[in-house]
Amino acid sequence: MTSTVRRTTGTDDTLHRPGRWLALAVLVLAVLLVAVDATVLGLATPFLSEDLQPSATQLLWIGDVYSFVIAGLLVSMGSLGDRIGRKKLLLTGAVAFGAVSVLNAYATTPELMIAARALLGVAGATLMPATLALIRNIFHDPRERSLAIGVWGAMASAGAAVGPVVGGLLLEHFWWGSVFLINLPVMAVLVLVGVKLIPESRNPAAGPWDLAGVALSLVGVVAVVYAVKEAATHGASWDAGISALIGLAGLYGFVRRQLTLPAPLLDMRLFRHRGFSAAVLADLLTILGLSGLVFFLSQFLQLVQDRRPFEAGLAELPAAIGAVATGLAAGAVARRFSVRGVVAGGLAAVGVALGALTMVSQSTGYPLLGAILLVVGAGAGFSFTVTSDVILSSVPKEQAGAASAVSETAYELGAALGIALLGSIVTGVYRDFATPDGIPAGVASAAHESLGGAVEAAAEAPGETGAALVAAAQRAFVDGLHVASAVGAAVLLATAVAAWFLLRGQRLEAGVEHP
Repeated sequence: MTSTVRRTTGTDDTLHRPGRWLALAVLVLAVLLVAVDATVLGLATPFLSEDLQPSATQLLWIGDVYSFVIAGLLVSMGSLGDRIGRKKLLLTGAVAFGAVSVLNAYATTPELMIAARALLGVAGATLMPATLALIRNIFHDPRERSLAIGVWGAMASAGAAVGPVVGGLLLEHFWWGSVFLINLPVMAVLVLVGVKLIPESRNPAAGPWDLAGVALSLVGVVAVVYAVKEAATHGASWDAGISALIGLAGLYGFVRRQLTLPAPLLDMRLFRHRGFSAAVLADLLTILGLSGLVFFLSQFLQLVQDRRPFEAGLAELPAAIGAVATGLAAGAVARRFSVRGVVAGGLAAVGVALGALTMVSQSTGYPLLGAILLVVGAGAGFSFTVTSDVILSSVPKEQAGAASAVSETAYELGAALGIALLGSIVTGVYRDFATPDGIPAGVASAAHESLGGAVEAAAEAPGETGAALVAAAQRAFVDGLHVASAVGAAVLLATAVAAWFLLRGQRLEAGVEHP
């Protein structure tokens, strides 16, 4: 009898690792940090624009190069973590993230800022897949894992809202670079506590790291996204066409190489699983529809509705509240009803909310904006949490790093494409506004670069002419936001329909797995 009790206790200790929830708390610090860093830039954009004076194209690069680089490196870094140890990669990336944050804070030119954001993307690529892969290996009970993934997703969403609030508070008292220095204390806690609490895990039979595959995936992803960005901003051109061909060739070479290697960076056979592929597609298109909205909504709240930075940050909180609430409950709801119902319903809710944004104007009251953001957050929380669970549950735990990287690549690639496509729509519509009579040519040129540029240039215009210039620029920005929101709504609603069919019969795991 005694020996039986010992065996049961030992099994329980293995399946339900002591300290696993404390380890999760440390892991979500990294998620929180990356999410904060992605959104805090939106509030800092007007101040950064005034100080560094980037062109409209440079401003878009500052906004999306971080996601470009992360998207290009996530699969490689996820696979590297499988090989050298996910804990080791996470802590190394945390130190690098903190160091590069200082470079971002003290950038003095647009070019240096773009380079610093790119380096931050390299460091960020080491963090995200490692956190989700470690969750896969710490939590062996599928119900506990669903809750852990819900916490992970909720913290990512909370970070997306905490970023504007903290950033707004900092921007009212310090210079724009201070929004990057908040990374340092969080990283210090992550490294010091993570050394003791996070267990190491790796794939014992992963094989060598494929450097040629790393190069092909990076070139392929970055070149394709650059081509989309150029085509959306300037129309069809030789540059965009050549970049697209290079990117597609790189991705084709990557896929062919992975299919022939005995130990690939990414096992392409994972995509034969319909649930896995559908969840990845849903992740990508969800974030594509949302990212442009998040990037430009901060500018709308500040430069169109004249809110202070801290007030604008608080105004975006309902999205996080909705995402946290639904993210924590998503796994239980999906088991009670259906995976496809929860995912498709969440996507449809986000699509409807984005459609409602086509009705906002400069005078729109906050209750409508707050309700839209609440629905957006709730829908995204349901969809993103369940699809992340599906992706992780579809693979053996030894391949958790690669599967996590696919999930995160979809997220970051969606963010990059969203800012490139939807952001370029806003910029394209905005640039066409008619300049009021009496505006000097130099002032008009600066005003057409960006809304922040128009507000700054208006100070140089005589009398009431400056006010007329700002009003015209604000109307043009809102028109661009309407068009981008309509496109985003169409994408999300179409994705909801696709998810309903592709996720048919998909279920979350119920039985406890043995490590």
